[in-house]
Parts: sequence; structure tokens; C-alpha cells
Amino acid sequence: MKCPWTLRVPAQYSAFRSPQSAFRRVGLCMGEQPGQWALILGASSGMGAATARELARAGYDIAGIHLDRRTTMPMAEEVMRDIRAAGREAHFFNGNAADEAFRIQVIADITAMLNQRGALGRLCVLVHSLAFGAMRKFVAEGAEAATQQQFLTTYLVMADSLVLWTQGVLTNKLMTSGGRIFALTSAGGRRVWSQYGVISAAKAALEAHVRQLAVELAPLEITANAIQAGVTDTPALQKANGYEGIIAHALEMNPHRRLTTPEDVARAIVALAAPGTAWMTGNVIRVDGGEDIVA
Repeated sequence: MKCPWTLRVPAQYSAFRSPQSAFRRVGLCMGEQPGQWALILGASSGMGAATARELARAGYDIAGIHLDRRTTMPMAEEVMRDIRAAGREAHFFNGNAADEAFRIQVIADITAMLNQRGALGRLCVLVHSLAFGAMRKFVAEGAEAATQQQFLTTYLVMADSLVLWTQGVLTNKLMTSGGRIFALTSAGGRRVWSQYGVISAAKAALEAHVRQLAVELAPLEITANAIQAGVTDTPALQKANGYEGIIAHALEMNPHRRLTTPEDVARAIVALAAPGTAWMTGNVIRVDGGEDIVA
């Protein structure tokens, strides 16, 4: 019996659909491959640091981006020591991940490094864990209200930088078939908390960016997902006004009666980086012990 319908692949995607395509031939992130790399944006503390350590234990070499002054550099150095103790390479770059010149230079350096090792195309995981934003009300007296520059900076760091780093990674052919992109979001992207409006909007934009990347990168067989962690006691949270109350509320509401830990999130990312999750893309995946469904 003749099939009543025919699947038509758009012409611009046909090269990627073909098993003989050049892209498929260099799919170095598909299956268990030696010498795979991960790039962590925000690698020196919190969930970024935990993910760097966990990926190293899972066999990934780590390139990390962090912004630390002399007083906080020991945190980055400790993460690098742990990665190397796991038998993996650690190459960290200290600077502002939202700065265009810094981003271009770091991607060029990583490209040269991987090319020298014969590992071009083996950057298999990109994790966006940048936490920086203005804690201001939209409407307030005098200098207490959020400014245009604070909106722009928060959006750039917490949302738009994901797309810009992804562009650089793909343009330089660092990631191929089987690549995984993860962005850390929070329930605040769709809830209203005092003084969280600017960050909430940036998180909502980040999730929109993930959806768009998931669709655009599907022909390349690269996935993009957002990870919604529960309340986690990280340096970023401790900068929030009234963070003690946020922690107390989470402890009361979470069915497990504990906070989410950076290690909870890291282990989930390692699991989701596995080859068997290739059909999961464009999602906001909760890693919170059930916190969000009862909050």
C-alpha cells in the first residue's frame, strides 16, 4: 500500500539529515568518546563549580570562565585542583564573560588549544551558570529604582551571553553532533518577588533563548535545555536582600525538608549530557526535589 503522506525535509536542513553529511562524520560528541571537553561559564563557585567537578569525575576536561578578584581567586584555584585530581585537564580564564573582546579572545584560545590536541569538535557540553543582576524595584523613589543600564547589564550577563557564547562555539566548530547546552534558571523567571523584577525578566529571556536555540540547533543534533534548580545556598543567593527568609521558606515547603545543593544540579547535568537524552530539548527541567510543585 502506498504511503498517504511524505515527510519533506526543508532544503536548508537536508545536508544535516543525510547520514553521509560532513557534520555527521565529525559527530565527536555522540557516544562514549575519549578526550571530551566541557565549557563552564561561571566555574569558580556555586552550581558552575559543582558541575565542573562532577563533569571532570565523569571524564570531561574542563574549560572554565570565572570573574574573581585576588580575594576570591582561591575558590577558582580549588576547583582547578579538584579537576586535575580527577585526572582531567583544567584551563580557566578570569574575566567578564559578558565582555565581547574577552569572549572572542577566550574562544580563539580554546579553539587553538583543542586544535593543538586534535580535539576540535570535542567540546561536548556548554553550561551557562552566570549569576549577576540588579536587585531593584521597578518603581521606587530616587536612586532606588532600576536603571536602564542595570536592565541592559543584567540581560546581557544572565540571558544574552548564552546566545553569544553559543555563536562563538559553533562558528569555530568546537561543538558537533551530540553536543549539549544547559542554562541555569530559577522559579523566579515566572514569579514575582520583591526587588527581583530585573532578574526575573532576564531569567524569562534566558528560557526563551533556550527554546530558540533548541529549534535552530535541532538539525545539528545539538540540544539546549534550561535547568531550574530549587533554592540553593550559593554566593549569588546570599547577595539577595532577605535571603535568610527565602531559605527558611524553601526548607519549610520542600517535600524533602532540605535545600537543593549545587551537587544535586551537577549530577543532573552529567546525567542529561549522556547520549540517550538526545530527544530532550527546549525544556525547563526542574531539579528541586519537588519544591516548585508545592511552593
